[in-house]
Amino acid sequence: MSLAAVETKTNDQESLVIAGRQFKSRLIIGTGKYKDYAENAAALKASGAEIVTVAVRRVNLTNKDEPMLVDFIDPKEVVYLPNTAGCFTGEDAVRTLRLAREAGGWNLVKLEVLGDQKTLYPNMPETLRAAELLIKDGFDVMVYCSDDPIMAKQLEDIGCAAIMPLAAPIGSGLGIQNPIGIRLIIENAKVPVLVDAGVGTASDAAIAMELGCDGLIVNTAIAEARDPVAMASAMKHAVIAGRQAYLAGRMAKKRYADPSSPLAGLI
Repeated sequence: MSLAAVETKTNDQESLVIAGRQFKSRLIIGTGKYKDYAENAAALKASGAEIVTVAVRRVNLTNKDEPMLVDFIDPKEVVYLPNTAGCFTGEDAVRTLRLAREAGGWNLVKLEVLGDQKTLYPNMPETLRAAELLIKDGFDVMVYCSDDPIMAKQLEDIGCAAIMPLAAPIGSGLGIQNPIGIRLIIENAKVPVLVDAGVGTASDAAIAMELGCDGLIVNTAIAEARDPVAMASAMKHAVIAGRQAYLAGRMAKKRYADPSSPLAGLI
């Protein structure tokens, strides 16, 4: 397949579709850890992302006496994805997202139920229980989960709109630690799979996309970069390049050298 054909497929036929919504960008960025909302908005523009995650418990959406995210990132132009960052029980997560829906009418949500403060790994039994409750309540649930293919399939089977396994612990920047698990989740899934947590730099994003991920979520890697806006741009291009490489199909790995030019007929 030629590069032009790959670009056409990527841009036209290969748009990211989540819960019936179509997105040109496969990158989602966060709204935490930036020095201010203006920097966040500049990074969003550089990233080309069409979705931003919003920690309902931490981001100011309603207090007009303080700077508000909506004054810098227009929810009419960018999809807000409320998340349950900081929730350690299913009840807290469900309550948080119900409040978010009442406040902003948001139905597409990101569920994360954490197991402990040290690792911020997902509590999978609580995550599964909360996901079932939210889906019955009419939410389209994108779910943060472990890199366990069995658990990921269970979440898909109950109706989650997207599966989001961690690459590494939240905010660690360690990159893809379990490529085999991620690849198995992708192979088994009929809904989008997006890497969530652990991406540290653009090469990590490219690796995730080369594995076949449908997209990824990045927050800390951009917000804590020396130049967040430049890193956001780098992430944009890494996601595009990684997706194109996946569609193109990499060469086979070989144990020995294989000359680029044939050896027969040498002068």
